[in-house]
Amino acid sequence: MQNIDFFRFLTNEIHSVIAATVDENGLPVTCAMDIMDFDENGLYFLTAKGKGLYRRLKQMGYIALTGMKGDDTMSRTALSIRGKVKEIGEHRLPLLFEKNPYMREIYPTAESVSALTVFQIYEGSGEWFDLSKKPIERISFTFGGADEKESGYYINAECNGCKACQKVCPQSCIDFVGGKAVIRQKNCLHCGNCMNICPAGAVEIR
Repeated sequence: MQNIDFFRFLTNEIHSVIAATVDENGLPVTCAMDIMDFDENGLYFLTAKGKGLYRRLKQMGYIALTGMKGDDTMSRTALSIRGKVKEIGEHRLPLLFEKNPYMREIYPTAESVSALTVFQIYEGSGEWFDLSKKPIERISFTFGGADEKESGYYINAECNGCKACQKVCPQSCIDFVGGKAVIRQKNCLHCGNCMNICPAGAVEIR
């Protein structure tokens, strides 16, 4: 999947997300909101200029969000995004209202719409997590020029090939190549069992 596919899924298939920002005391604050549009440059949402969310976005310039789709835990796909935001103003409001007509019921008049402004998530990283697949599927990605950083558990050259890690992996995603363990990152739960049991201390977290 490409970044645009993740953006499309988040906007069209999930739409409503829980977002987190940080207040002036450094404490997390969550809220529910809708991701209303996307393009190759990022994701778009709106908020009212009188809300605390608006003030936190302007002050910190950063947001993290997660949305999920599925009837229950084992059929659920989750998509998380974290990144930089900027206010782009009112010019995109007509397009967002056209694509999200329910907004007319919330802000029915031109006067009421004047309270709104649009933000763009333009640079950051994301993670796709699909529990409906066996083994699970995890895909990390970046967008907007953000640096790619490895995360998760990796096995280094100290591995002695004992296979203790393979026995405790809940997703059976540890293979052995040339007598050394290799974790299939796209299937890893990040549970840490491999690190805890490795007698050679060959598992590292990044």
